[in-house]
Amino acid sequence: MRILILLLLSSFFIDQVPSTPVQKPAKGLASYYGNGFHGKKTANGEIYNRFLFTAAHRKFPFNSYLRVTNLKNDLSITVRVNDRGPYNYSRIIDLSEAAARRIGSYMHGLTTVKIEELHLISM
Repeated sequence: MRILILLLLSSFFIDQVPSTPVQKPAKGLASYYGNGFHGKKTANGEIYNRFLFTAAHRKFPFNSYLRVTNLKNDLSITVRVNDRGPYNYSRIIDLSEAAARRIGSYMHGLTTVKIEELHLISM
């Protein structure tokens, strides 16, 4: 009986971790959200938080995980898509402030990045 209860409980707490890329990487310019968006609704209805690792993308579904790599310094971050954009079509992604800082692009404004969509595996 204890084993059955443990199995049932553990099924509710299975972690999902970003894993391997599922399609060809895209390269282009990344920008980041300014402070003026903090606390406002995103396209999926969430409130934007500049301290979380999120991003806006025109095509990837909401809650997709993307690995974004700064091609100038090879730093990368995994972000979750929770908004649409960027609306400047010379850019391929808008990062949250925290994500931009983590990959070293915050001070530059625009940075050339590689984007890879990740799928989730259960552990």
